[in-house]
Amino acid sequence: MTSMQSITVSLNDHRDYRYLELTNSLRVLMVSDPLATQAAASMAVNVGHFDDPVNRPGMAHFLEHMLFLGTAKYPDAGSFLSFINQNGGNNNAWTGTELTNFFYTVPPQVFPESLDRFSQFFIAPLFNKELVDRERHAIESEFRLKQKDDIRRIYQVLKETVNPAHPFAKFSVGNLETLAGDEEVLRQELLTFYQTHYSANLMTLCLVAPLSLEELEFHVHKYFSDIANQRLQKDYPDTPLFNDEQLSSQIQILPLKEQKRVTISFSLPAIEEYYRSKPLTYISHLLGNEGAGSLLAWLKDKGLASNLSAGGGINGYNFKEYNISIQLTDAGLIALDDVIAACFSYLKLIHQEGRDNWRYQERANLLKLAFRYQEQIKPLDLASHLSINMQHYPAEDIIFGDYRMDGNHLQQMDELLALMTPQNMRIQLVAPDLDTNKQAAWYFTPYSMSAISLSRLANWRDVNKLEGIHLPAPNPFIVADSLARAEKSTADVPIIVAEGAGYRIWHRKDDEFNVPKGHLYLSLDSEQASMTVRHAALTRLYVEMLLDYLTEYTYQAEVAGLSYNIYPHQGGITLHLTGYTGKQETLLSLLIDKAKDSNFTQQQFHNIKRQVLRSWYNSARAKPISQLFTSLTVTLQRRSYEPLKMAEALEDCTLEDLNQHITAFYQRIYLEGLVYGDWLENEARALAKRLQHILSLVSKPSQESARELINLQGTGTLLRELDIAHPDSAIIVYYQSEAAEPSQMALFSLLNHAMSSPFFHELRTQKQLGYMVGTGYLPLNRHPGMIFYVQSPVAGPLQLLETIDQFIADFNYAVMQITNEQWESTKEGLINQVMEHDANLKTRSQRYWVSVGNKDYHFDQREQVVLELQRLTRADLIKFMMKKMRTKHSDRLVLFSTGEQHQQHEPLMAGEIITDLRSFKLGAHKFNT
Repeated sequence: MTSMQSITVSLNDHRDYRYLELTNSLRVLMVSDPLATQAAASMAVNVGHFDDPVNRPGMAHFLEHMLFLGTAKYPDAGSFLSFINQNGGNNNAWTGTELTNFFYTVPPQVFPESLDRFSQFFIAPLFNKELVDRERHAIESEFRLKQKDDIRRIYQVLKETVNPAHPFAKFSVGNLETLAGDEEVLRQELLTFYQTHYSANLMTLCLVAPLSLEELEFHVHKYFSDIANQRLQKDYPDTPLFNDEQLSSQIQILPLKEQKRVTISFSLPAIEEYYRSKPLTYISHLLGNEGAGSLLAWLKDKGLASNLSAGGGINGYNFKEYNISIQLTDAGLIALDDVIAACFSYLKLIHQEGRDNWRYQERANLLKLAFRYQEQIKPLDLASHLSINMQHYPAEDIIFGDYRMDGNHLQQMDELLALMTPQNMRIQLVAPDLDTNKQAAWYFTPYSMSAISLSRLANWRDVNKLEGIHLPAPNPFIVADSLARAEKSTADVPIIVAEGAGYRIWHRKDDEFNVPKGHLYLSLDSEQASMTVRHAALTRLYVEMLLDYLTEYTYQAEVAGLSYNIYPHQGGITLHLTGYTGKQETLLSLLIDKAKDSNFTQQQFHNIKRQVLRSWYNSARAKPISQLFTSLTVTLQRRSYEPLKMAEALEDCTLEDLNQHITAFYQRIYLEGLVYGDWLENEARALAKRLQHILSLVSKPSQESARELINLQGTGTLLRELDIAHPDSAIIVYYQSEAAEPSQMALFSLLNHAMSSPFFHELRTQKQLGYMVGTGYLPLNRHPGMIFYVQSPVAGPLQLLETIDQFIADFNYAVMQITNEQWESTKEGLINQVMEHDANLKTRSQRYWVSVGNKDYHFDQREQVVLELQRLTRADLIKFMMKKMRTKHSDRLVLFSTGEQHQQHEPLMAGEIITDLRSFKLGAHKFNT
């Protein structure tokens, strides 16, 4: 017997849904999506680190890892991952406080077999004793990887400053210390944990595929009915997250990266039952406003803060921590009490004047519109999201629950606002040079915790309304309703609708996704953008200044679903505008007007410059592998620069220097744009005409800026070492194509596709070299490339390179040994990935825009790549590897850093060492793309 219920779906949703509950109490949502080119499955289990035994922190996380490593029916530890990879899919999992989520995607034709393999995780996992030690080392690597991550370090302080009797206080990740002991004993504990916490009645499954609901239901019954129902009930202690002594307290934390941030937290009850009216969403809507008269605008005007967000914080079965998080300036750190007073003043204003129904209805209408014109997401993301929603919402609201705002919020809002008091508050201050007297376990974070004085609490309780703050006026950008125009596109791909000296505009009317939205990309190329490191630094500063300056004027548009981003690239800057087409031109006009008239103040210049510099200096504290990835593009692209070099160049720049740079930037411009979505061709032509006129007033036409890429042909092995203060070593080995042609794109992407799973399995799972291990297809400036990367706590760069070289050498034999059927299956898996259907308007607009950037003016590069993939033989792959990758003298770039614990290892010296990057880039041969 199964039970079914109806589900509220968007009118714009083409998918069919069916919810049922199996006889074993497993709740299942099946989604039939005829447009999907991939199938996906996700299982959410109501088990997390709150369930860890007190003496085994990290057990839930460890179990999540072990479930991937063999089942009674499929005992080979690597079989699931290799099956997913060989078929061009991907998979992942995570463990949270109360939930664990497993999810993957594969081509539809192998979905039934994948479900058979996946379901066995929850029916008959092996927990092979031989793999216990290996996998706890993987947990250790994952733990060590984040030991210098400020988010984790601060999170641990939060855990240590809550009620120790609450399960949130437990260490969640696990490591070799918490998972120590005899392997057989640990395996028995794993089995016990699995048998006492994993049960069908705690699981929610979502399947998304281009199969009928009847077919999906057949597979559900066939593969998932055997999951045991232990009839478990969750029994977390009803103990408060914070005791009285942990409230009205100030916690001071020293970060590794330079930052100045205060978080004001309020202790609230669990809010899941409020989902139909969302009173906290409404409070955040007002508190987080960034327009004129807002809390943030007031703080910015006083030079106290640069950023504010409202509404974050941890939440769970009996608690919700509500946060107001503020990025402080130097002045704001000194005047911390004034910043906090302003927050309480604004909260009082919300309580007094925020009860108007039109304000609530405005926010509710935005969610209603977002639901009606809900854009589709990839099957994998949808499956994961809905399987988690099933843990929180009744069946009818699995999809709609995120969007419901039914009204009747005032009593709930008053109850929550009544808890947002100084007495029910905690202040978390994160900044350099604070006084601390404790050190957090596991992450060694220096911190202190002290009671807030009664006088400070009284000052905040009795605060008056501040001069100049007010709640937002009605939002002029909100579209009451909108319909996508029925006109069909006149072309299958974008076409040029306007072109002249220094500009070109592409357009295509969407006729598939049926949403009244558009995407507008405008790229401005200027030779002044990144000619030198100083030019590049000033361009980046200009973008950040512009974004900050525009916030107050454009915030209401952003709230109404009209968003924009401005970002720098090698040749200039790009504006990306998206949202409802009825008001897009209004926003674009506002952006252009304000950008032309931008009147930056000295205070704004000082604050944003410090913010940009802080970001660049902090990059030196990022994970070693992240720093190597940044340096890879810096080493190979002529007009890319190291963050620290840009910081040095920007340090002595003045506001006058910036204004001169902006003037020079706009003197000669090349404009390329794409208009895609619910825009008609005549509208795009009219827009192009206006843009061309605006440009003619401020600049002269220019050619597109050159994107120069270092040519590695004939260089042999080039080595570049980075000095990174971290216990781990890291390495990236990069191979570059000789030409930017579809045949080379096919070859490099197939090479990566075939190698990625065995590389991961051998270096991470078998050799336990580290948690961050992988390969990647990496095109730079249209040129295909492939990378191998590892961050390792156990091996130095020389050993890592030797292991990578040995893997490449051995891989030839592996390719020779696979069957012809396996070879064709591997190719088919990659072809499915390359030709994956665009899930929504955004994905397609991005693909079109990348094509414009790649000079793929027929918009058929992926089809050409597929044709080449179909032609490729095993002999082609082996021949290429023998010729270009088998020898240690191959043309390649090796970036590496030596960990603090590997300084005594034999150094990596095998190749020409780049000591002066600037000289190397000036003297190197280049591709001009």
